[in-house]
Amino acid sequence: MNELVKVIAMALVDHPDEVTVTQTEENGETILHLHVAESDMGKVIGKQGRIAKSIRTVVKAAATRDDKKVTVEIK
Repeated sequence: MNELVKVIAMALVDHPDEVTVTQTEENGETILHLHVAESDMGKVIGKQGRIAKSIRTVVKAAATRDDKKVTVEIK
């Protein structure tokens, strides 16, 4: 899942070298923390959060296939 989020984010931003994804586990749920450059934050979130919502939808669909619960947080 980390690589999926990282590849999607790197395609969207101007500074792909500053994209990092960290993973934590809480209560049986995997939480992916996506970190991007301050100037790229708007590109990852998108107008009215549409891009962020799309990223979360793709990750949840991939996680469902593996019977896992995954959440993406953008920081």
